[in-house]
Amino acid sequence: MELRPPALRELLDQLEQLPGVGPRTATRLVQFLVRAPDGSRRVAAALNRAADAVHHCSTCFLITEQDPCPVCKDETRDRTVICVIEDPTNAWAVEATSEFRGLYHVLGGTLDPLHGVGPEELTIGGLLERVRTGSVREVILATNPTVEGEATAHYLARVLRPTGAAVSRIAFGLPAGGEISYADQVTLARALSGRRGMD
Repeated sequence: MELRPPALRELLDQLEQLPGVGPRTATRLVQFLVRAPDGSRRVAAALNRAADAVHHCSTCFLITEQDPCPVCKDETRDRTVICVIEDPTNAWAVEATSEFRGLYHVLGGTLDPLHGVGPEELTIGGLLERVRTGSVREVILATNPTVEGEATAHYLARVLRPTGAAVSRIAFGLPAGGEISYADQVTLARALSGRRGMD
């Protein structure tokens, strides 16, 4: 006999769709939420607010509630340097170092031909458009040090070369196969300050 009410079964199913959440973690989350119904309502309200208010900046594709985002609107930032990242959360990690004062560009993933992700599925066209304006002197490639991240960085270096902007790659104090979002601030700061050019 199924003892879980239909509403909780649906909640478990939805939680298990989240990255890193398996059946055990989903069950623990549901147990917590059932014990604290007021907390559950606050979580539900926050999810609804985020779903309604948050979107991608039309220029750099960071997650924002306004368009353009606060970074793109900030006139004090160095508009001649763009840091290219895979995911908006990578910008949070870079920003926490206080080492970077330029602009960002979120690719929305990496090239992965085996899974049907080519240049058209990423925001590479938008990046090229921004760089071709002529005001960008350097593009920092800060993709993750994974096979896909490296392949994407090499592809970007090749397509950016004709624009005349310098192309650099962040230095690696980061572990191979790791993700920028999980790096500590010191390691990420060293990686940014020790970036190197792409051949």
